[in-house]
Amino acid sequence: FHEFLDKFIIVFIDDILVFSKSKEEHDDHVRTVLQTLRQEKLYAKFSKCEFWLSSVAFLGHIVSAEGITMDPAKVEAITKWPRPTSVTEVRSFLGLAGYYRRYVEGFSCLALPLTKLMRKGEKFMWNEEREKSFEELKQRLVSAPILTLPSGSGRFQIYSDASKKGLGCVLMQHGKVIAYASRQLKPYEVNYPTHDLELAAVVFTLKIWRHYLYDESCDIFTDHKSLKYIFTQRELNMRQR
Repeated sequence: FHEFLDKFIIVFIDDILVFSKSKEEHDDHVRTVLQTLRQEKLYAKFSKCEFWLSSVAFLGHIVSAEGITMDPAKVEAITKWPRPTSVTEVRSFLGLAGYYRRYVEGFSCLALPLTKLMRKGEKFMWNEEREKSFEELKQRLVSAPILTLPSGSGRFQIYSDASKKGLGCVLMQHGKVIAYASRQLKPYEVNYPTHDLELAAVVFTLKIWRHYLYDESCDIFTDHKSLKYIFTQRELNMRQR
């Protein structure tokens, strides 16, 4: 399926997902997939196949023409997740929650009190701050929005921000959210001046979403006005370069 990958086919291990823009197009795509399987003498178990779906569960997400949402089964698992009583349980919770971080604005900052528990030598101590972080993450995930799918028409909008806790950004197209992204500051970034932190947020954004942005036009919005002068600045420090 190499020539069809990411055009109308996604393959993950032994799962094949066929997507199309119209019923007529989908008919051709499904026929192509079945003919390729026959040609290569590969088999798909009919009882495990589903055809002509308007929405499909795939890798923990529900994908439809409206966009992409979390699988209700995963939402239920998060809702029922008990309060962690050990570092191992915190790690398990953050593993599941982190998989859906694209749905949560400022995920890294919200999770900071919990991620601190996983640092080497950190004593496990559950307090009010960690309880609040745990419950807030659960609530944000349970009420996660529908994310839109890129239309292929370019004109992306990026909103980036930085604080002393972390970097955050939003990728949008036609006024709709495609994904959120965030990360905590690295130890050496804590002492960065505001200007460099805001620039780091922009760089982080462009790197993490480069597969969407490559060869596409985009508008970048930041609340740090002086960044717009960086291209006319005569001298740049090593970080800015």
